[in-house]
Amino acid sequence: MELTRTFTDTQYAHALESWTFLDLDGKVPVFTSPFGDVVFQAEDGFWWLDTLEGTLTRPWASAQELERELDTEDGQDQYLLAGLVVGAAGEGVVPSGDQVYSFAHPPQLGGEIALGNLEVLDFVVSLNILGQIHTQIRELPPGTPISL
Repeated sequence: MELTRTFTDTQYAHALESWTFLDLDGKVPVFTSPFGDVVFQAEDGFWWLDTLEGTLTRPWASAQELERELDTEDGQDQYLLAGLVVGAAGEGVVPSGDQVYSFAHPPQLGGEIALGNLEVLDFVVSLNILGQIHTQIRELPPGTPISL
């Protein structure tokens, strides 16, 4: 079971085109979660692009901190959604090649973070769509109803 994925510089560049509302300058993609969340390396540490929340944070000051956290069950569940990955693999839903897990009905639009809502999708397409969704909803007040 693969808990991290890597892609080419070109794939990262295309996938991140819709995330211009975040400051990605000086940050180099290192790897992604199985869901396409991106870990970046920068001079000041390692950054986390959370595609569920649409946020960019710097949870780790060093590679050692990053590795220590992702070597724990809590870290794997928090950042890699390992429990869902294990469940999906048990159901035969496994990304291959350039794919990542995605939610058929995005949680940002009311979908559940649940096994029954998982699918696999091309990494570039998935990350780009999520960036577009966050661009459109990020200024809405919490609890704003969104119709599909």
